[in-house]
Amino acid sequence: MINQTTKNKIEGLQKQYALLSKGNETLLKEIALAEIPEMVYNSNAIENSTLTLEDTEKILAGGAINRKVSVREIYEAKNLAKLTETLLEKDKHKLTLKLILSLHKTLLSHIDENIAGRFRRGKELVRVGNHLGANPQFVPSLMQELVGSYNQHKINYFLDAIAQFHAEFETIHPFVDGNGRMGRVLINLQLMNAGFPPIIIQNKNKDTAYYPLFTHYQSTLKFGGFTELFALLLQETLHKRITLLTAKKVIPLSVWASQNHIKGNVAANKANRQTIPAFRMREKWMIAEEYKVEIG
Repeated sequence: MINQTTKNKIEGLQKQYALLSKGNETLLKEIALAEIPEMVYNSNAIENSTLTLEDTEKILAGGAINRKVSVREIYEAKNLAKLTETLLEKDKHKLTLKLILSLHKTLLSHIDENIAGRFRRGKELVRVGNHLGANPQFVPSLMQELVGSYNQHKINYFLDAIAQFHAEFETIHPFVDGNGRMGRVLINLQLMNAGFPPIIIQNKNKDTAYYPLFTHYQSTLKFGGFTELFALLLQETLHKRITLLTAKKVIPLSVWASQNHIKGNVAANKANRQTIPAFRMREKWMIAEEYKVEIG
């Protein structure tokens, strides 16, 4: 769980973001569209796709890459990008089973039409490491209960609600394929419905900051680690947009640290903890050049 200080910080950043959004809707849309390749790359890489960020950018731009990759990986990139862009077109998408199934159909289009847009059934068991997804015969009712509980706001704080939903969604593992990518799509749908910009869960940190949270949840039903992760990533995406709308110049964090006589590892640690308004672009930490802070 996160403390009240962090909640207050997020609320303050949201107010600043909402104020800056007025009159800047087009620019904010362009920022979100520019993030799609990074979002697609990271989400697919978490699922062990071999595509690099550069590969993903080329595929989504309609270009060719200089090595042989599977048709599946190409469609995984294209479909997830299409799905993400679709969600950006509207301010809100009510979370329903019908919507989730429709999104999944898009996600697996041209990959496996036999399982696209439907939950697991019959003897379609799935295993992730040592974890077995829910019994297929109970998947529809479990998903109905999960969506119903979320929409009834049974958990008060929005990040706690999103965290619990994500942990339980992945525990159920309702689809034969595409569960991880769908789960991350739904996080951003829920955030955007709440008036926030989307986040990017980083592939680079999956083994230390993401995967272990599922193991912990499945043995304890405690989802606070997800709340903490989403809170950090939400602060980062808010800092990014606020900075891009207000800063004269954005520079690499390493350059900023050098200019301000701060050790690089200290600055990076501050960025990771979001105690400075740094954010990642194409996997590199950035910050407003004019930002000043005293770091002991």
